[in-house]
Order: sequence, then structure tokens, then C-alpha cells
Amino acid sequence: MPFNTVFSWFIRKRQIRIDTYRDSPLESQKKVFSFLLNHLENTEFGKYYQIHNSFTIQQFQKIVPLQDYGTLKPWIDRTIKGEENLLWPEKTSWFAKSSGTTADRIKILPITKDSLFENHYAGGKDLLAQYYTNLPNRKLYNAKHLIIGGSGEVITNSEGIFIGDLSAIIINNLPWWTELRRSPKKEIALLSNWEDKLEKMALAVIEENICIIAGVPSWTSLLLKKVLEISGKKTIIEVWPNLELYIHGGMNFAPYTMTFNKIIGSPINYVESYNSSEGYFGLQDQLETKDLLLLTDSQVFYEFIPMTEFNGLESQKVLTLAEVKANEEYALAISTSSGLWRYIIGDTIRFTHIKPYRFIVTGRITHFINAFGEKLIVEHAESAITATCRALQCSIRDFTVAPKFNIANSTGCHEWIIEFEEEPTDIEKFKTTLDLELKKANADYDAKRFESLNIDFPCFHFVPTGTFQMWLKNIGKLGGQHKVPRLMNNRTILEQIMQMIS
Repeated sequence: MPFNTVFSWFIRKRQIRIDTYRDSPLESQKKVFSFLLNHLENTEFGKYYQIHNSFTIQQFQKIVPLQDYGTLKPWIDRTIKGEENLLWPEKTSWFAKSSGTTADRIKILPITKDSLFENHYAGGKDLLAQYYTNLPNRKLYNAKHLIIGGSGEVITNSEGIFIGDLSAIIINNLPWWTELRRSPKKEIALLSNWEDKLEKMALAVIEENICIIAGVPSWTSLLLKKVLEISGKKTIIEVWPNLELYIHGGMNFAPYTMTFNKIIGSPINYVESYNSSEGYFGLQDQLETKDLLLLTDSQVFYEFIPMTEFNGLESQKVLTLAEVKANEEYALAISTSSGLWRYIIGDTIRFTHIKPYRFIVTGRITHFINAFGEKLIVEHAESAITATCRALQCSIRDFTVAPKFNIANSTGCHEWIIEFEEEPTDIEKFKTTLDLELKKANADYDAKRFESLNIDFPCFHFVPTGTFQMWLKNIGKLGGQHKVPRLMNNRTILEQIMQMIS
């Protein structure tokens, strides 16, 4: 009991910081910009662009061009070799292998002491603080926290540089009081073979008193099913009666809601976070709504490129937080204490509310379908499939979509590969309902589907359980944080999967 009281007092002291995100976002961003510029001035990157700490935001934007991984990679490669003060004024000893969507090439991103402790760790503590504020008198410290991370494989080079999954870096550097409550033990949590890890993790945690679970929905559901299989129980709440919170992120949770409700078997709280290899950017601060509060005082300076005018590194219109509007889609660019400067991370967001700044992640700048002028984004597809599953009382495990071209009549359609968690009783109704929901979600799709003028009725492939897991294994991306791309404007991934199952 005393531990819970002390922990509750300690973690809720952070509420002042969270209130700053809500009440003083623009002032916070100015402070963060000044902090970052003071550090940038003392780096080789800053000297290359002749940065001075007196620069205004407009001068900074004019002098430093937008960056992506390709433009920053030469600087990162030199840092990995042990050079210091290149992107941040210190030696950078940790590098996270980006485990984002599998269609993207592998990126190795710097993690500095500042970014690890004042951004990644700080964001996690902020989320718990807000949870305690929303639901007082929680008793989370005496129970265990099940953290489902990615691959624990860490490479150490001759310069003492550690390269691995972000979750491995986080777990390896947790403070003792956090490590005391985390489960399973490091030797299991950091296993790199996901299939071996899944079995050992389930066996290790099955007898623990788990109250919090954190992980990507697709992989978390697999672990929970393994726990049920081993325990012989029907629901997770029978295994862990004190379970009350699932922290998720990395992908839209809506398509998995029915699956989790069924597996867990009793209402618990679901809270979303936005924590990537590039930084911790948002957390769900209200239990009743699913949008995320932008973390404006977390050593990240944000810029926003309207997707209507997005042109990669050549984009001309780049906005600060003060200039954004609600209900418009933006590509996110960041400058951070990890040494990423004006870096386009590839995610797209849309603000649902201004002051406080709350948003949702809508997709990726490369993940869309516009083969027929329909401008279909991930948000549309996930919204449609969620509504369809809800209407027909079914659930999906994974899906991907690509365009299919019909050269003979100059039209085409969308080709879906869907793996069900629980199949619908009427598969034809599923198809027609999904097409209808896509029309509701996207007016351009609706217009071009009218009498199949430009887009024919979708083509569907319903694949056996484990198909996407097998594909991820074949490309060396099985487990943890890896995700299946929802939409692609080319057929590469879809044809890989079709060839594999044929």
C-alpha cells in the first residue's frame, strides 16, 4: 500500500507539465525552439548552415532545408562511427532501428540521452500521470506491467555504439523502480526470435499479477491468445483479474476493438500513445475521446506541411503550430534533441481540435491509393473496415490493399487481402458493406464507383490465419513493432503475398 501511495503522489506531480501542453502550447513551442537552437549552434550540422541561437523560426526555416532519412544519413553514418557533436552536442551512443511499416527501408535513427530521458521516458510517465488524474486512486505499482516490445537484438560496434530496436534501448536503460514492476525479465523481453519469444513470454507472465499491458495491437493479441492456450482459461480477465489498462500505439486500434473485448472478457481502459523511433509526440488525455494531445514541451519542435501542397523536400508551404487549422491533413516534420532537424517522419496527422491541440494519425505519406483519382488514405480504409466488422459482428487480424488495373477496358478496382480473426457469416454481404462504407468515407471513391465509371467493385482475397505473419517472417520482419502496410499505390507487397500463398 505505501508503494502505491508514494508512486501515485510522484507520478501525479507531472500533471503540471501536462497542463502546459494544453494551456500554453505556443509558448512551449517557442521555448523548445530556443532550447534546440542553442544546442544546434554547437554542432557540425549547425555550423554547416551557419546557425546562430538568435535566429527566428522564419530564419531557421529559410536556412535549413527540409530533411529526410536520405539527406541526414551521411551525418548519422558518421555519428555511428563514433564522431561527436555532429547532429547533437555530445557523443550519441544509442541508435534505434526503425521498425515502422515494412514497406519502408530500414532506418537507423539517433537516440541521445536528452531524447531518451526527456522525451521517450518522459512521455510514458506523462501518460501514466494523466491516467491517474482521469481515474484517481489507481493501484498500479504493486502489480506488474507487461511490456511487449520489438526485437531485443542489439549490435555493439567497436566504438561502443548500440544499435537495436527502440524498445530494447528503453528496456536496457529503465530506472530500477520501473524495471522492478516490468514483466517479463530482460532475458525474455530482449529475445530476437519472435516465435521463441512468444512462447517463453506467455509462460513467464501467466502467473504474474498483471495490471497494465503495453504493445502494438496485432502482436499483443497473439500473445494474449497464447496465454489463453497455455492457461486453459476462456478470457484474459480470468488469468489477470487486476488487469485494468491497455496502452496501445503504432496502428489504429479500432479494427481490433472487438477482438480485444472478446479476448479480455471484461471492460478495461484503453489508452493510446504516439511513440515512435523518432520521438514521443502525443498521448490520449481524455478517456471518452480517442484523439491525442500534442506534447508541445517535450524537446520536439513541430512543423506541418499541408498535404494539399506536399512535394517532399521541395515543399514550399510549411506551417508552425500557430498556423495549423482543424480538419486539414498535414505531413509532420520535426526537430528534436535526438539531432533530427526539420525531418519529415512520413506520418500524416489531422487536428481534431485547436487549443488544446489534439489530433489523430491518419496514415503515411507513401501509403495511399490514387491510381484512379480516388485519393484513398489509410484513415478511410480503416474507418470502412471497422464499420463493416461492427455491422457484421466479425473482426480482422490484418489487411492490405493495392490497385488492380484492367487494361482491356481502361478501368480497375481495389484489390484486398484480408485475414480474419473471426469470419462473418455472410461473406458476400461483407464485400458489399465494405464497398458501401468506403463510399461513405471517401467522396472521390464514391463518385468514381458510380456505375463503375472509373473503379469497379473491389476484388477480395480472404487468406488463412497466419498468412501475414508468414509474409513478415519471410522478409525478416516478424514480431514486436513491425506492421503490415495497409495501402500501397503499387502492387509489390500484394503480389509478394499472393505469390507466397499460391
